[in-house]
Amino acid sequence: MTEQEVFILADEALLSVVKQIKDDQWDLAVPIEMTPRQPGSTLRQVIGYHAYDDAWVPDTLAGKTIEEVGDAHGDPQGDLLGDEPQAAFAAVVAAAVSAVRGLVDLDKVVHLSYGDFPTREYLMHITYFRGSRVYDIARFIGADTSLPADLVQGLWDELAPQAEEWRKMGVFGPAVEVPEDAPLQDRLLALTGRDPRR
Repeated sequence: MTEQEVFILADEALLSVVKQIKDDQWDLAVPIEMTPRQPGSTLRQVIGYHAYDDAWVPDTLAGKTIEEVGDAHGDPQGDLLGDEPQAAFAAVVAAAVSAVRGLVDLDKVVHLSYGDFPTREYLMHITYFRGSRVYDIARFIGADTSLPADLVQGLWDELAPQAEEWRKMGVFGPAVEVPEDAPLQDRLLALTGRDPRR
């Protein structure tokens, strides 16, 4: 499975769970483990940040720098969701997915806030971010936490070889122990520091 395919699966799965958010859940405060750097965040703020992150995908893949894009996507703490948050989120996901589908060179260098990376590496970074959020948000809103099997496999294939390196950088928490014959989703969650039994 290519990095493009896994990203699209993750972004579409995230959209699917966002569509399940009920009107009275948007302003709920999420657990601190979901946003350790921004305690007290609401679910709307979490989804809003994902909208902001997705809004950058087409420009980033086009090779634009932060300076070139400027404030075209607003402030990361701002509100891109407006009065119809699910429709707004769907629009930015559609634009991001379209840009990723159109990729022809996964080795092209893109410019991120933390350095320059090949496109395939950028996609892996942002795919994990989306894939893990699908589970976190579904769990928080009481929806089905089962991830699509092909997304789980794609994330596993991308993350397992570099999990310990990412853990050293603080991306993952300590691994959780699960049986070797546990379902792949459980092993994936445990690999990233989430306890699938909770």
